[in-house]
Amino acid sequence: MVLCTLMLRASLILSAFSGTTNSLNFGLLERDCWSRMTLVYSCIAPHGGEIIPELASSSMLPRFEETRRAMRVLARRISRVRPHTIVLASPHNLRLLARIAVVTSENSSGELKGSSKRSVSLRASCDREFAEKIVRESEAERLPVVGANYGTASGPASDIPMDWGTLVPLWFVLKRARPKIVIVAPSREIPLRTNYRFGELLGKLMSRDGKKRFVFIASADQAHAHSRSGPYGYSPAASRYDSLVVDAIQDNDLKRLLSLDPRLVERAKPDSLWQMTLLAGVTEVVPSQSQLLSYQVPSYYGMACAGFEPA
Repeated sequence: MVLCTLMLRASLILSAFSGTTNSLNFGLLERDCWSRMTLVYSCIAPHGGEIIPELASSSMLPRFEETRRAMRVLARRISRVRPHTIVLASPHNLRLLARIAVVTSENSSGELKGSSKRSVSLRASCDREFAEKIVRESEAERLPVVGANYGTASGPASDIPMDWGTLVPLWFVLKRARPKIVIVAPSREIPLRTNYRFGELLGKLMSRDGKKRFVFIASADQAHAHSRSGPYGYSPAASRYDSLVVDAIQDNDLKRLLSLDPRLVERAKPDSLWQMTLLAGVTEVVPSQSQLLSYQVPSYYGMACAGFEPA
């Protein structure tokens, strides 16, 4: 995607210097660039409800503004690459014991209430064809993956509840476009390396699809033990964990998170490691350049926004 962006910018510059604008050629160039891509963007996006303005109380609204701005940047970037399908890894969807979940429903919908006593709702169509392909290929690779539908076998009532780990990032993204989605949920009971292998498989399937443009979102809040008044209490491990995550993003080396001390992870109480492990696998297959857009601790948990553009 970096090459495509440079080519498009060069075309605009040449047009400006020549005093002419060949919209047909520019459109063909743009279409040709995107047609060559399959995985076109990846990101880390937090899912704290207060990011959504309607869900934040008047006192909390300004505290989340830095992250809110970064989420809007991610949404604009995703809109520009025009994905057909967004694959989103959430820690709050199906929690299957020692199994990775892949949602195979036709739809997903949900409502989220905030501290402001207001609520937001969202509904999305799922890319069932690609979800079922993920399940088949995972089984062939002997990965512990289970496909799960909800409600009816098909039709409008095949509609899995949308968790907040899915709804919050998509609330920003789906304001600008309406791609289909695939929800996956990593497992905390299996080795990180196995989640990583599943991420590699996702990267291969997205990059080799040949028919669709994909975006991958790792929905992730960071350590949850930043405050004594929070539900998980305080631990100095929280700031240490978040620092290591931020460093890994800035160094474009998510894979090293697989080597984190499990005791540190347990004390820090993150909600991110497993989804970022999937992303590490994806970007191992599709080399990408990272960019940290924001990091803050507006409450008892840390939040980071980062984009990953295929090199």
